Amino acid sequence: MRSCIWRSAVGIYAVTAYSITQRTQEIGLRMALGAQPGQVVWMVMRRGPLQLAIGLSIGLVGAAGVGQVMQGLLVQISPTDPVTLAMILLVLGSVTVLACLGPARRAALLDPANALRPE
Repeated sequence: MRSCIWRSAVGIYAVTAYSITQRTQEIGLRMALGAQPGQVVWMVMRRGPLQLAIGLSIGLVGAAGVGQVMQGLLVQISPTDPVTLAMILLVLGSVTVLACLGPARRAALLDPANALRPE
């Protein structure tokens, strides 16, 4: 279970960090035009839960389908156990927030002059 959580955290962190890297010039321009670091953090942090919601929606539908197929292998638990699904939602939600904090902090500390300099 722990390795799945770590893989999820690393994956969410990697996607968020890559997204911020791709948007460096946009973030630099926003900051040069007067965006405050808190606004930049909010811009980054609100994307993580949105991506999580999309992924969990797809994942819950897939889990329900696979659970029905594998119902014979499950012992003393239903394929759509609400406690298990709620714990998964809670853990992945927490992991998403924590994984987004690092890239959001780096984006807020970005120097607009360096970000807008052509590569």
